[in-house]
Amino acid sequence: MNPDHLTQLLQKGFRVTLGATSFFIETVQDSSKRDENLNKLSTDFNQLTEEWADRGEMTEQEARNFVDTILNQQNTQVNTDSTTASSTPTSTSSSGVVSSDLQEDLLELTQEIAGLRADLQKLQESNSQN
Repeated sequence: MNPDHLTQLLQKGFRVTLGATSFFIETVQDSSKRDENLNKLSTDFNQLTEEWADRGEMTEQEARNFVDTILNQQNTQVNTDSTTASSTPTSTSSSGVVSSDLQEDLLELTQEIAGLRADLQKLQESNSQN
C-alpha cells in the first residue's frame, strides 16, 4: 500500500468524521435544520460521506484559522507585555490567567497532534515493510 494513499485515506477519514460530528451537532442544536438533516440521512451514503468530508475540510480550515489567530494575538500580547514589563516591572494583567489556560490547551492539542503523527508514521513504516 502506498504511504501517500494511506495518508490521504486517513485524512479523508478524519474529515468525514469531523464533518459528520458537525452535522449531528447541527441536527441536535438547530431545530429548523433538524428535519432537513434527518432527511439527508436517507440519501446515498457515498454522497453523504462526500458532503461530510467537505464539511470536515471547512471545519478543519476554520479551526486552523482560529488557532493561528489566537497564536498571533498571543505573540502580539507577549511582545506588548515584554515591552510593558521592561518599562513597568510591576505590571500584571487579568488576561494572564486566560493566556495560561490557553497555553495549556494549545500544549495539550500540540501533544495530541504529535502523538497522532507518531502513530501515522508507525503505520506508514509498518506498511512499507509489508
